Amino acid sequence: MWGQQQARYLKQNYKVLYMNLLTRGKLNSYLADVEEQAENMFFRLVDQLAEQEGVTEKLKTEHQMLWVQKMNNIHNRTIEIVNGNLIYI
Repeated sequence: MWGQQQARYLKQNYKVLYMNLLTRGKLNSYLADVEEQAENMFFRLVDQLAEQEGVTEKLKTEHQMLWVQKMNNIHNRTIEIVNGNLIYI
């Protein structure tokens, strides 16, 4: 997901860099690295935000809909953070 977004972004906004990576055969490894970094950042941030906001397994068992709302909010915010810091730079 993240690697594909980065590829589209580079292709549209940084055509020279995109073509250089492509012609040197380094595009796939670059995108795989971006994917790995983004996934690590995403999961780390989700865990940190959930802990900060008190979204626990106890909340999940007692108030399921509230837990889903909070986790969806955290998930969406985290996607925006990762996109802003790694993908659309």
